[in-house]
Amino acid sequence: MISIEKFKDKRNVSGEFREKVERDIRMGNRDGFKSRTGFVLACIGSAVGMGNIWRFPYMVSEWGGMTFLLPYVLFVILIASTGVIEEMALGRAAKSGPIRAFGKCTEIRTGNKRTGEVIGVIPVLGSLALAIGYTVVVGWIFKYAFLAITGGLFRMGQDMDAIGGLFGGTASSFGNNLWQVIAMIVTGVIMAYGIAGGIEKANKVMMPLLFVLFLGLGAYIFTLPGSGHGYRYIFTLNPQGLLNPRLWIYAFGQAFFSLSVAGNGTLIYGSYLSDEENIPASAARVALFDTIAAILAALVIIPAMATTGAKLDQGGPGLLFIYLPNLIRSMPGGTLIAIIFFVAVLFAGMTSLLNLYEAPIATVQEKLHLGRVPACAVIGIIGAAVSLLIQGIVSDWMDVLSIYICPLGAGLAGIMFFWVFGKDYAETQVNKGREKKFSKWFVPVCRYIYIPVCVLVLILGIALGGIG
Repeated sequence: MISIEKFKDKRNVSGEFREKVERDIRMGNRDGFKSRTGFVLACIGSAVGMGNIWRFPYMVSEWGGMTFLLPYVLFVILIASTGVIEEMALGRAAKSGPIRAFGKCTEIRTGNKRTGEVIGVIPVLGSLALAIGYTVVVGWIFKYAFLAITGGLFRMGQDMDAIGGLFGGTASSFGNNLWQVIAMIVTGVIMAYGIAGGIEKANKVMMPLLFVLFLGLGAYIFTLPGSGHGYRYIFTLNPQGLLNPRLWIYAFGQAFFSLSVAGNGTLIYGSYLSDEENIPASAARVALFDTIAAILAALVIIPAMATTGAKLDQGGPGLLFIYLPNLIRSMPGGTLIAIIFFVAVLFAGMTSLLNLYEAPIATVQEKLHLGRVPACAVIGIIGAAVSLLIQGIVSDWMDVLSIYICPLGAGLAGIMFFWVFGKDYAETQVNKGREKKFSKWFVPVCRYIYIPVCVLVLILGIALGGIG
């Protein structure tokens, strides 16, 4: 049983109320991860997504290789040691998603959970909206993986008009209905099996395979003439470039969004953890492997571009669905490379999609008292219907969410945990499962650096039209 520890800060919390809260946050028979490895792989899966594959290599290329990597790694360390830990710990403390977690925070502070629950709706709706947009993208990947396997991707040769037209038609209004529905069905089936039986098992298969496939691609690219130019560029450091403030802004944005701190996905995965789990250690593993995945993508894509003498001057969907297919087509063994590449990308997309849908599904279970399968059906129908309608505007849809909702959700979760829950309670939750107490600087750094940084991400995103 999980008990509420004695508060050291000054609060008028009666014994009766404390017992109520204690009963409220019992784990009971709630589903959860069956192993530490499963949890870490699921969190890595949530972090490793399209940002690692279609944006990170472009940012490395655009901002000068190691010149970008250095601040990026520094920001990954900062966010992993603050926001990622905080969201995991908040989820575990509440044993629930954002709505009930935020509600428990305000209930402990004021005796009124309603205020927190209303605020908690923001990250849940944000997670659902992101999942809907991501469903469109995963539908594209399903189509291109199929075309790679069947050989249809290369029947156009190197006709850039035809290649661009294929993606233009796919990304248009109602242009990819079949594969989008397939993406939603596959996601729904996995989610219906629950945390241990569905999400954990899927990530245990897809995440190792993703790394194996990218390692294999990287090894192959290494053997191609001209690839050395790409490696030299990646590992070149330009000290003068470090003086550019925009470099640090975009490196921070990339790190922030790559680690999936938004007050929803990481929080809900944390809610399925036992008290024996060492959260800071798990957060470090997630950050490490997310960074490795991003660097692997750069080590594949940038040297591959170098083999043709082409400059990587575009990121986003255009890189993944237009320029890379054309590039791969010209390589020896291009058909096999395309299959491996798009299957790996599919795994990255699917694992992120599972995470995004979990918070809304768990919320439906909690609020409507539905079983896992009916809850998945409800969210699946909403996800499929809305995603079909937004195919032609998905880019703008995702931009709005990343600029406004993600940093807002991250900031709200931080405020709830560090200011509403309070310092002593936050420290207690973070130190559960650890033999040695975590850094005494953790709460001050989160309060006075991480939370203001979330506000800064919001402001800079609005000012610059997005930074991640």
